[in-house]
Amino acid sequence: MLGLILILLSIIPVRLAIASYQAPFPQGILTLGGGADREQFTAQFAQHFPDLDIWVSSGTTPDQAYAIFQRADIPDSRLHLDYRAVDTVTNFTSLVPDFKQRHIQHLYVITSKFHMPRAKVIATLILGSQGITFTPLSVPSKEPKESLPHILRDSARSLLWIVTGRTGASLNPRLARSSYASK
Repeated sequence: MLGLILILLSIIPVRLAIASYQAPFPQGILTLGGGADREQFTAQFAQHFPDLDIWVSSGTTPDQAYAIFQRADIPDSRLHLDYRAVDTVTNFTSLVPDFKQRHIQHLYVITSKFHMPRAKVIATLILGSQGITFTPLSVPSKEPKESLPHILRDSARSLLWIVTGRTGASLNPRLARSSYASK
């Protein structure tokens, strides 16, 4: 099992390099839910990239999200609100099929500064394993960075997903809001 994990981990940098070469510029925007400030930042940022679609994973309510993006003159047709995720790992795993279907190989990933270290590790593992690279963008925040055990736990869950297609979210009753969370 350890050998399989090491092989998978060695393939990820190669897949990221290929994706970066094939798609040197982001082809979409992924915002991780966690507060209206992330969506407001995304709306302002997206004004500079009118050709990029925007995915918001488990963010504010649809009414709030549409209002934020409408105030920034972002058409609804660019906005994809997705509420399948129950945590940061599933923010990525639930949307991978959508990105692959659209042949997206490079994304902007937007989240709060305190959350970015964990999000980058998860994105590297999950998106990287699927041949999708990313450019991180941090929303300013005053919260302290997340703990190393938190990052390590979600790294393990990301590896579990790569090997089994399951995230382990269903093992936490607090997170098991939907049957999709365990995929």
